[in-house]
Amino acid sequence: MAFDTFDEGINYGGVRSKNEIRTLICYLFSSINKPLDKSTIVEAIQKKGLANYFETSACFDDLISHNNLKLTEGSTTLYELTENGIMVANQLENTLPVTVKEKAYTCALELLEQKRIEKENVVTITKVDRGYNVNCRISGGDVDLLAVDIYAPDKQQAKIIKKNFHKNPELLYKVIMGTITRNKEIVKECLSEINR
Repeated sequence: MAFDTFDEGINYGGVRSKNEIRTLICYLFSSINKPLDKSTIVEAIQKKGLANYFETSACFDDLISHNNLKLTEGSTTLYELTENGIMVANQLENTLPVTVKEKAYTCALELLEQKRIEKENVVTITKVDRGYNVNCRISGGDVDLLAVDIYAPDKQQAKIIKKNFHKNPELLYKVIMGTITRNKEIVKECLSEINR
């Protein structure tokens, strides 16, 4: 297999040809079997050092221009495989190393889960006198289960609060519920989870 891509940022065992990158993109769409946006696919491949960011982005665009990917009906950001793309995924999937497929697939699922968490648990950062107000909301579908405002003295701390909240919003909910119901077992469980 000829290497025809930049290898900056690629870990040992990553893919180094445009055909492999295009096949990996089709494989991810086929395996996850739901519409995905370009950033999720590119990040899933690049984050694990499986291919160069710019090469992956260009290969994604190539798949669109060669009618392997198309926008999902009614969306301006979500793509799905065309019949040609499904054929590529089915015929060439076995040309990719198993470890590459596993890493990309696992990372894509993690990114999708993180996006779901961020969508369902909204954090807004608002500039106020002498700092920032960080509003964290935990959604239970059509109703907020919890909404809490936290003061942060600077933007950096506000971003840290947002990031840590999105890592595990359920933990904040459990801590608050355990504390206000004075349930020591829940509080102990939360503390052990924090220490992991």
